[in-house]
Amino acid sequence: MLTRVVAELGPWTWWIVGLALLAAEMVVPGFFLVWIGLAALAVGILSLLLWNAGFWIWETQLILFAILAVAATFLGRRLTLRHDATDEPFLNQRGASLVGRTATLLEPIAEGRGRIHIDDTVWRVTGPNLPAGTQVKVVASNGRDLTVEPL
Repeated sequence: MLTRVVAELGPWTWWIVGLALLAAEMVVPGFFLVWIGLAALAVGILSLLLWNAGFWIWETQLILFAILAVAATFLGRRLTLRHDATDEPFLNQRGASLVGRTATLLEPIAEGRGRIHIDDTVWRVTGPNLPAGTQVKVVASNGRDLTVEPL
């Protein structure tokens, strides 16, 4: 049955496959099927031009599709990774974004632990023993704890 459908649709089979893959890209999360769909559309364009050529048999079309799909996937991955940079590198790393900031100790650092207030949050800090009210600078972030040193 599939052979009959492909024979009746001729070169348009690749267009249908390509458009189906592009439509599936909207349903399936990720950004992968678009490259395979574009490869199928490229084979569809070549099929429109070469359908009656003697060498343009289904094996040739399938091999060309596989090569184009792999090449398009690698090229697409390279293009998308290059443009993945952000202007806010610490967007989801709030503690890391505080490195370099100064604050006043809310609680003294005793036995290496204390608390500071930065913006709207009270942070646990580690560092040398210091009295409350000392100005400190955040020098590192380790998850929820900040490391400070006196100014």
